[in-house]
Amino acid sequence: MQPTPQEEARYEELQRMALDFAREGHTGALVSMVDAGMSVNLSDAKGNTLLMLSAYHNRLETAQALLLRGAKVDQKNDRGQTPLAGVCFKGYTEMANLLVAYGANPYENNGLGATPITFALLFGHGALARFLMEKGGKKPSFFQRLFLSFGKWINLSRSSSKPSYM
Repeated sequence: MQPTPQEEARYEELQRMALDFAREGHTGALVSMVDAGMSVNLSDAKGNTLLMLSAYHNRLETAQALLLRGAKVDQKNDRGQTPLAGVCFKGYTEMANLLVAYGANPYENNGLGATPITFALLFGHGALARFLMEKGGKKPSFFQRLFLSFGKWINLSRSSSKPSYM
């Protein structure tokens, strides 16, 4: 039996609502939808899953609820990015800790050689990068060590220089 056009339209509306709930952190409503049968790995037109959206918007409670219901922690979007990579771009340490606790791979390649650690380093989140390197269990690469050292130097020069208007 095929769904009617009205049923299909309603299902599309529910999917949009679920994606918005993930972004906005409406955990209770989203969990009700997932528990009623909505896919925990539902994604938007760009491949961003409910987990990706909740993580990127730092909705810790929502992300944890999705992970408890089996969300794929390393599912990539259409650009090859994982939820952890988005979190590293933003610098959300607590969210990164949650994702890693559920098995997110700090060394997951986005297809262009960049990893969540790379994003943390490129966007100035050295402490987050160090945390991921420790959790990842691999020796930091030359590139990673270089970025960490360079980041320390930049932070030192920023803190020691005063703006000219002071």
